[in-house]
Amino acid sequence: MKKISLVAMIALAALSFQACNNAAKDSKETADSVNAVKDTTTNGSTGIAVAEMDAKFATDAANAGMAEVAAGKMALEKATNPQVKEFAGMMVMDHTKANEELMAIAKTKNITLPTAPDEEHQKKAAELEKKSGKEFDKAYVDAMVDGHKKVASMLEDASKNCKDMELMAFATKILPTVKAHLAKIEAIQASMK
Repeated sequence: MKKISLVAMIALAALSFQACNNAAKDSKETADSVNAVKDTTTNGSTGIAVAEMDAKFATDAANAGMAEVAAGKMALEKATNPQVKEFAGMMVMDHTKANEELMAIAKTKNITLPTAPDEEHQKKAAELEKKSGKEFDKAYVDAMVDGHKKVASMLEDASKNCKDMELMAFATKILPTVKAHLAKIEAIQASMK
């Protein structure tokens, strides 16, 4: 009986230590992990229908799109500059539409997308939430310039390098809109200095 108790305690301790080492993954990390383990060799409903890098592009694009919508909604409530509010409305509308289009493609390709922005974007949103007035406007505009530069680069790469034709077409279609957003937010940023 003592041996069984000792074995049970050792097993419980081992599980506890293992649980401590598994930090909670954010939604994007979880989606990337699920996509990485899907069987890529089957043609049925269990396999992912695209290359691993294409699936990663889809999760990255979904993550960025959700972050843009969330930040845009926050700016609609908190921004004081009318140009910033107008831009935020455009972010919510355009990125919601792009997110829906990407979700439809992902569904047909059996790609798991994140359900919420990743930890990095959530941290930035929390910092933004603490600001108000002109300080909020400036921080939001700076974040949008930075974010749109990164997304434009990601889309440009995907429009040339995706192996899946639908994802490549999606990136090619969305890229001009993101570049237009970048030009508009850079103009707003310049007018605020």
